[in-house]
Amino acid sequence: MKRTMKPAHPGAILREDILKEIGVSITEAAEKLGVSRKYLSEIVNETASIRAEMALRLEEGFGVDAQFWLDLQSKYDLWRTRNSRKAPRIRRVTP
Repeated sequence: MKRTMKPAHPGAILREDILKEIGVSITEAAEKLGVSRKYLSEIVNETASIRAEMALRLEEGFGVDAQFWLDLQSKYDLWRTRNSRKAPRIRRVTP
């Protein structure tokens, strides 16, 4: 299995490239997105994942396509699973 560089968590992109750039606090963004401050803070601090509903909220709130957020999350999750000690050891299925 080839180890690759860790992809960015989507929360890091949200924190650094959006919230900081436009000068919006987590509290204000959470209110406008209709989610709890705690949930948005967990995403921004990279302890929670972005799911489909949140991706749609980010699309509406910031104009960044929902699929972008889901793709970032998927890449991050795959990398994390592949590189964890809990990665499953599976034998190839052959006829």
